[in-house]
Amino acid sequence: MDILWSLLTLPYAPVRGLTSVVKVIAREAEARQYDPVNIRRELEELDRAAAAGDITPEERDRGQQEVLDRLTTPAGGAEVTPPEAAGRGPPPPPGAPLQGSWRTHQLAAQTRTR
Repeated sequence: MDILWSLLTLPYAPVRGLTSVVKVIAREAEARQYDPVNIRRELEELDRAAAAGDITPEERDRGQQEVLDRLTTPAGGAEVTPPEAAGRGPPPPPGAPLQGSWRTHQLAAQTRTR
């Protein structure tokens, strides 16, 4: 069956190969983007350019903030929204009665354990 499947999907082999190459390139680019050595180099270049007068201190601060924002943003670029900001609020303290989605979650957990 594996031989038959390989023969049937042979025309898609270049697409699979290209997909795997793109994944490797994306992984490497992300690793370089978050590499501490590269981050430090970027910050040092900003400081050097500001000291040489090529950029203003405000531009240097803005550049440093962009680098630090890139470090604090999760991979994939999605912003992390805390539960309080998303309108869900923090989880209730242990022993407190659960309401809403927390109550639903508790009931689902109890149903699974029975």
